[in-house]
Amino acid sequence: MATVRGDRGSATVWSVGAIALLCVVFGVGLALGQAVVVRHRAAGAADLAALAAADHWAEGRAAACAHADRVARAQGARLVRCALTGTVSDVSAATEHGPLAAQVRARAGPPATPGPSAGSGPGLPDR
Repeated sequence: MATVRGDRGSATVWSVGAIALLCVVFGVGLALGQAVVVRHRAAGAADLAALAAADHWAEGRAAACAHADRVARAQGARLVRCALTGTVSDVSAATEHGPLAAQVRARAGPPATPGPSAGSGPGLPDR
């Protein structure tokens, strides 16, 4: 008697393969989303730390950077670098979550003064 082999049970194999592939795609999507969150947290901490340092520039570099460090820590980040050039602060903050890490640089200070050509042009008065 000859046995006939068909494709009985092959749907189960294909279903398991499709489910495994979907799980991998879902896992990659979650990892990318988490990487974006880690980077945004680092950017927010760096921005706020730079603003804190710029706000306290008159107290000196050490005090301004101490304020920046407190703000970064309150955001769940660590201050990597802090520099003051006049009234402009330049800081870097880093965050980590599991194997993911991000470091972001931010600057803050008063707006730049416009040059002599600002305001010149058609329809604009000269200053």
